[in-house]
Amino acid sequence: MDNVWFKRNDKGYSRPTARSRQLRRDATDAERKLWSVLRGRQLDCVRFNRQFPIGQFICDFVSRERRLVIELDGGQHAQATEYDARRTRFLESEGYCVLRFWNNEVMDNLDGVVTRIRLALANMPSPSPSRRREGSLWVHRLRGGRIL
Repeated sequence: MDNVWFKRNDKGYSRPTARSRQLRRDATDAERKLWSVLRGRQLDCVRFNRQFPIGQFICDFVSRERRLVIELDGGQHAQATEYDARRTRFLESEGYCVLRFWNNEVMDNLDGVVTRIRLALANMPSPSPSRRREGSLWVHRLRGGRIL
């Protein structure tokens, strides 16, 4: 089995998983600081993933259940405005709300960043449960087997 075949047929190479792992390992100081607040459902009991792939893009932080993407931008993003705009349009077309913060915002004003994330979460509709999976919550059987 040669290396070229393996890389083409291995799931870790066909998906951005390997790149996501590398980005998690090489996180910036701002990403580490914000992750310390977001991990483990610490922020309003919402689960976040970091360096999560959506389409061809790898997003810094994603809440899949609330459809929220949080992007941290360093100085290089000042020149990449068109790329960031295209990326944001794609994520919004996939149903995600995108919040962007500068790295220095996170480093200098973490409380303000967390407040803005909380406001965004509060203004988003909560996900509705699957009626098929949670159907017994809405179906009440009366005596005699009739459904209310």
